[in-house]
Amino acid sequence: MQAASGLVTLEDIRAARERIKRAARVTPLFEVPWPTSASHAAKPGSPDSRLPPPASAKAAADKPGSRLYLKAESLQPMGAFKIRGAFNMIAQLPPEQLKRGVITYSSGNHGQAVAMAAQILGAPAVIVMPTTAPTVKVEGAKSYGAELQFAGTTSTERQAHAERVAAERGLTIIPPFDHPHIIAGQGTAGLEILEQCPEVGAIFLPIGGGGLLSGVAAAVKQSKPSVRIIGVEPEGAPTMKTAIAAGEPVSLPKTGSIADGLLTIRAGTVTFAHARAFVDDFVTVPDEAIAEAVAWLARHARLVVEPSGAATTAAIMRGLGDTRDATHVVAVVSGGNVAPEAFAKYISG
Repeated sequence: MQAASGLVTLEDIRAARERIKRAARVTPLFEVPWPTSASHAAKPGSPDSRLPPPASAKAAADKPGSRLYLKAESLQPMGAFKIRGAFNMIAQLPPEQLKRGVITYSSGNHGQAVAMAAQILGAPAVIVMPTTAPTVKVEGAKSYGAELQFAGTTSTERQAHAERVAAERGLTIIPPFDHPHIIAGQGTAGLEILEQCPEVGAIFLPIGGGGLLSGVAAAVKQSKPSVRIIGVEPEGAPTMKTAIAAGEPVSLPKTGSIADGLLTIRAGTVTFAHARAFVDDFVTVPDEAIAEAVAWLARHARLVVEPSGAATTAAIMRGLGDTRDATHVVAVVSGGNVAPEAFAKYISG
């Protein structure tokens, strides 16, 4: 499969891979037992009871030889996959732009990634976060020497504030997801998955703005088109699923979920184009399932994972996602920046 005009190519992603070696790790991919949800049993007549068993992830698990692997992006230096895209974009800026500095708007993980990348590359960084940003993510961005500003609670408010400051101070905006350089950087995780698990038949990816989904899907589908790509969103923020149904990005009236990193109000124009071209299935998961997945990952995979990073595992636990006949399934665990008190609540609940 070749990328259509305007979409990120394999060459873009391979170039990004070389570029980000200074900052990003090749994260481990390892096998785990297939999870099931202790609290969820489909009742006759419920929507879940109407899921066609042959197409569900749980059905795939019941097949002889079916195996599940986790791609632990939570083990990146700043705790999430975001360093891949942020470093790839900032590293391509000309010296005069680096000297003036960069700015971004982020609920947390992208902000930390921009702060870290800017520190490595010697650029000043301003991070615009929501007033509700988790303390662990605020402190993470501060630790890399970034200047922090706070604006509202939605991605729209953060973006507007960042654009004003960028214009006033001559800073370069590093968007959290809707840019080819960001998407190409995130796509490097897809190249790693194909090398670490050549037999992969389906990959579950979380969706916030869609940068990780777009990049990994572009890398995988242009290398091995038979792999199924399943995007996972919180029930309270079905941004991409809504956009796909409407045929274009649509602004949601509101969003809400414990998965604070997946609360984008509107899918990006570039990420929407990639999702429409490369993604096979979109599912949503409730907060109850996400919290349960955080606990399961701690107990069975020995991973500290934030709710946003556990969404893919939650979908698998609920038997969601059309994996067809895949016998090797990968779930990307996208982030591990969770406050200790919140993590304790999830694993003891």
